[in-house]
Amino acid sequence: MNTFGKRFALSSFGESHGVAIGGVIDGMPSNVEINLEFLQNEMSKRKPGGKYATNRKEDDELRILSGVFEENGKLFSTGASIGFVIENTSQHSKDYENIKELFRPGHGDFGYFAKWGIRDYRGGGRASARETAVRVAGGAFAQLLLNHFGIEVKSGVLSVGEIGVGSVSSGYAELLGAVDFGNARNSEIFALLPECEASQKELIKSCKDSGESVGASVLSVAKGLFAGLGEPMYDKLDSKIAEAMMNINGVKAVEIGAGVAVSKLRGSENNDELLPASNGGFGAMRAEFGSNNAGGVLAGISSGADLVVLSHFKPTPSIFSEQRTINKRGEAVKFALVGRHDPCIGVRGSVVATAMMRLVLADMLLLGASSRLEMLKRAWSFA
Repeated sequence: MNTFGKRFALSSFGESHGVAIGGVIDGMPSNVEINLEFLQNEMSKRKPGGKYATNRKEDDELRILSGVFEENGKLFSTGASIGFVIENTSQHSKDYENIKELFRPGHGDFGYFAKWGIRDYRGGGRASARETAVRVAGGAFAQLLLNHFGIEVKSGVLSVGEIGVGSVSSGYAELLGAVDFGNARNSEIFALLPECEASQKELIKSCKDSGESVGASVLSVAKGLFAGLGEPMYDKLDSKIAEAMMNINGVKAVEIGAGVAVSKLRGSENNDELLPASNGGFGAMRAEFGSNNAGGVLAGISSGADLVVLSHFKPTPSIFSEQRTINKRGEAVKFALVGRHDPCIGVRGSVVATAMMRLVLADMLLLGASSRLEMLKRAWSFA
């Protein structure tokens, strides 16, 4: 499937070495101001290039085709589908000639060919992480909606290889005290731990220079959430977040709140005690919590605490040492890759993680808008 979301839905199209990639957003309410500068700034965070990423150069310029209207010098959503494209301008398809008859280890080549009997070998085609630029664009549009409800989503790189913090097992409170989203915002690798950034950069650069790759973990936090977002039983907020993150190329595991550490706890240690709220905000119910092992989700519904998600990215499968594989005829072969590839997909993947969380929250916001009769009446001015 090529569509993510129900009420706020993003459909994407295009391949790594095609003319363009792009998307269609359904569900954006009308009269949301479209800030073009913000949208392009978000695209720039993910675009390739630089010392710690692939050498492929793309401007990733977002061109909106539909669903917006200019009024009094400002651009607003009309309620219609928002269509957009991002042109591909730096394809080096010849780099992939030596792999068109074989399957690269760690890639989707084998699975794609087994399923469809045909595959675009140029950069992975539809399976390429190039497509995630569409998700970043969709997530940026979603944030324009979330801004009206005071919801902010941030992500950063927590660990690279073994350098940094690879889990939240020590507790979210301790972790939150250690991470610095301000540093991540200004860091070339979106590093959350300033004291680890130099070593992490050195490791990524070493992998790039030697044709190797390395994994990473990415922490994403949504702040300003109110209680009540989520659609049990089968569209729980945490399940949709996990689905969204696992849909990012290279993510192999997702933790919410204390994550895997909860399997070692007693109930008295894991439960987050509720305390009287000291602040107001959206929603009829407000509370504060003594801890946040749940990561902001109870029974699939947001609690009003920060939504805390940790995503684990595998090492980029595109490495340049000689490897063994098979070709389309099932014969054993050896090969070595050429081309341009990220040495650590978790770096730019952190930008995609932000986008995917934004998409989920925008969708849940719209899905929950009619959960009560009084809310529905208010929407139609009957209350």
